[in-house]
Amino acid sequence: MTTTPSTSARTGVNPRAVSSSPASLAGRREWFALAVLMLPVLLVSVDNTVLSFALPEISRHFATSGTTLLWIVDSYPLVLAGLLVAMGSLGDRFGRRRLLMIGAAGFALFSVVAAFAPTAAFLVASRVGLGVFGAMLMPSTLSLIRNIFTDRNQRRIAIAVWAAGFSAGAALGPLLGGVLLEHFWWGSVFLLAVPVLVLMLALTPAFVPESRDSNPGRVDYASIALSIATMLPVVYAIKNLAKGGPLLVSVTAAFIGLAAGTVFVVRQLQRRDPMLDVRLFTVRAFSGAVLVNLLAIFSLVGFLFFVSQHLQLILGYTPLDAGLVLLPGLLVTIAAGLAVVPLARRLPPHAVVSVSLLFSAVAYAMIALLGEGGSAGFLLVAFVILGIGVGASETVSNDLILSTVPADKAGAASAVSETAYEVGSVLGTAVLGSILLASYQRNLMLPAGLSSAQMESSTETLGGAVEVATQLGPTSAALLRDSAFSAFDSGVTVTSGITALLMVGASVLAAWSLRGEAKTGLARATADH
Repeated sequence: MTTTPSTSARTGVNPRAVSSSPASLAGRREWFALAVLMLPVLLVSVDNTVLSFALPEISRHFATSGTTLLWIVDSYPLVLAGLLVAMGSLGDRFGRRRLLMIGAAGFALFSVVAAFAPTAAFLVASRVGLGVFGAMLMPSTLSLIRNIFTDRNQRRIAIAVWAAGFSAGAALGPLLGGVLLEHFWWGSVFLLAVPVLVLMLALTPAFVPESRDSNPGRVDYASIALSIATMLPVVYAIKNLAKGGPLLVSVTAAFIGLAAGTVFVVRQLQRRDPMLDVRLFTVRAFSGAVLVNLLAIFSLVGFLFFVSQHLQLILGYTPLDAGLVLLPGLLVTIAAGLAVVPLARRLPPHAVVSVSLLFSAVAYAMIALLGEGGSAGFLLVAFVILGIGVGASETVSNDLILSTVPADKAGAASAVSETAYEVGSVLGTAVLGSILLASYQRNLMLPAGLSSAQMESSTETLGGAVEVATQLGPTSAALLRDSAFSAFDSGVTVTSGITALLMVGASVLAAWSLRGEAKTGLARATADH
């Protein structure tokens, strides 16, 4: 394949670097390699959401504040997002398979540490360690797929499997968490990674070939440091602002991040062998696809954050039963990611993605308009609709991102894609979770006679209110539960309405940014052969 003249001119990418000799078809070994690479994809995405159903138990076990609970969830994707670009660049230079195996070993170790965390602060620190080694896993998987599958049609299917696996893992997390929490303690949700990673470490050398940038140049440690100094403060600023933290802290963090980002961009433009070719962001389809990834995972993680608590704490479902409610949506997410491949060969990417995002908007609109005290069946239907939108949009947008860059630079481009995922994950809990918490606290009416500790626990989280209710007499307990349930559901209505409007905006963005790119992404079915 070759880049279009407009793309190469705007990005500065040499068309010859993208062209290759006639692609060879992948055989059984390559498809086995894809199966092996799906193991870390599933685990990292599962780890993004597996805590959703463990949060009530963790909240009760450690008696955490609402802010600490959000940090337990967000510390992992926050660190992951900050390190992905740097790790993608290191994988390009030192070997993607090597980085993948180092990441797997470290991820398994910190999974054990997190499972036996003695305090909430220790659990947050363990999640940070998981984020560091998780950042080594994700860019390696997608960039290895880019290099293993040289035939465009086969790579299209492989990317669809990857995207479906990532979406499925995010949705599978609550189900697996439910199964484990039905029989074991909260730490068991972390231990599920260990046997899978041990299997991956055994199979990777046999099936996954090593690949790296053929002309990597010197390691640019300054750019690595700048990429981290850009991502971490900016994401933290957004998180702090969303939870109502000091405005000065958010402004200072954002300023530091933006200043570091400016220096990073200038440095990349001046170098002959940049860590990340920032000119790619001048390509409208590339930037649009990255934003689609971010907003799709934002909607998915935000949905799981509140629905897991509603099913368990309000409707009284066990973790396992609550996970089973989401199973149809999980299956639909996988199916949509695969089914969109033949559809996108006939339709332009902007049409496919914009319509897919409207499915997500419809799901949230349903919750906003009809979801007050919603039943399990109603939430099941909403999640199925959301799964269609997330699964389809991610497949198309990921193919657009990878088709823009030469194979040698796949790691850096993959890291941009996964950074969008992780920032979306952070924002899904930080923004929607914080809006939900603020609405909950504003509408909660506490019964008389509570101690100061009971009042604080009840106002911090829904789980805290449910736990306090067990310490009260029948009348006070019923009053507290009814008020807490009503306050929580009203918060869900507000956040769902906001997200529905946001997804409509994302659909409009996709329709504009991806228009005219029919021969850049999945729709280029015949141009390559």
